[in-house]
Amino acid sequence: MKLEALRIPVPLRGFAAGDAQLFDVTLAGDRVGSVVASAQQQHARGTLLSALVEAHAHIDKNYTVQEVGAAQGNLFAAIERMEKHRAGWTGETLRLRMERALHDAWQSGTRALRTHIDWVQPEPPAALAVFEALREEWRGRIELQFVSLTPLDLFADLAAGERIAREVKRAGGVLGAFVYRNEGLVHKLGRVFDLAQDHGLGLDFHVDEGLDADASGLRSIAQLMRARDFRRGVVCGHCCSLAMQDDAVANETLALCAGAGIHIVALPTTNLYLQGAWDRTPVPRGITRIREAAARGLRASLATDNVQDAFYPYGSYDLLETFGLGVQMAHLAPASDWLDAVTVSPAKALGLAWDGRIAPGCPADLLVLAATDEHELIGPRGRQRTVIRAGRALEKTQ
Repeated sequence: MKLEALRIPVPLRGFAAGDAQLFDVTLAGDRVGSVVASAQQQHARGTLLSALVEAHAHIDKNYTVQEVGAAQGNLFAAIERMEKHRAGWTGETLRLRMERALHDAWQSGTRALRTHIDWVQPEPPAALAVFEALREEWRGRIELQFVSLTPLDLFADLAAGERIAREVKRAGGVLGAFVYRNEGLVHKLGRVFDLAQDHGLGLDFHVDEGLDADASGLRSIAQLMRARDFRRGVVCGHCCSLAMQDDAVANETLALCAGAGIHIVALPTTNLYLQGAWDRTPVPRGITRIREAAARGLRASLATDNVQDAFYPYGSYDLLETFGLGVQMAHLAPASDWLDAVTVSPAKALGLAWDGRIAPGCPADLLVLAATDEHELIGPRGRQRTVIRAGRALEKTQ
């Protein structure tokens, strides 16, 4: 297969481009065979991306809004509603929801997905067994990872934390926690780091998901990473409070994050919906400091988070829709310069074998978008795509 006269965004180029802007790409089986400057440089036929990487989702709770209702800006009301609903979850209902999410992501062009699984007791949740089965069934299509999403306070119970960490290790997952202005924050975070070090686990936190400027979870995590020389990879999702802090405080925190090597994931849909007042037009936007992080070498990821549940009652698993909202919320321009937020950056955050840069020899897992320039990227026409997996176009395209 030969793809002609396509734009390849600069952050996705793993080859020397010279002055060329349009490229011809030849596929050789399930790999990219060659990338060369196109003979004609005037009229693009589309934009070429590597397949998308979803760094933060919740496929155990999606598609439940009809039963639980929308929380309309109240994070803790959403948590309470889902806790009540979770009591009735069965393997059968979980599988239906989780499979639906994976099919949506697959058709949209996603090659890897990390989901957080609600884990609010020491015992493994029912969703874990379903996830493990689906991980095998989807092998070769979507690379699946999971994070245990546990309230930080539960780790104060040493036996509970140990049991969770052992089971996460057995199942090949990542240890996680919900961190927000907890009493004894540093001590409890230290316990999570102890468990990760003892069991050889990576870490992925929901952190500072609110508009309280005094939330210091992100800073504390960065300080602990540096104090312990923790090198297994740490991902921090949300980080909304960072945008509410004084510039000096926020910049100091970002400097700590850069030194520690933290991966930041912004969740524009859920946090635009949850953060900010519902009795007036909200002024705070609920998104973290993506541009300031990039200035320090921290290229954030954009991810889906919730889909049609109490936390976010709308949406789908099309990462390009999430990307478009993130571009507008955070004023990311030129938009094409930020496409690594749904390709290269999350691939690095998840530790994938391929970082998503397009070059001869890389996997032929690609998207060809109709967009011929950066201004069309977030419109419905520009998002029309052909999904190519292992060198072959999927029958259904968007």
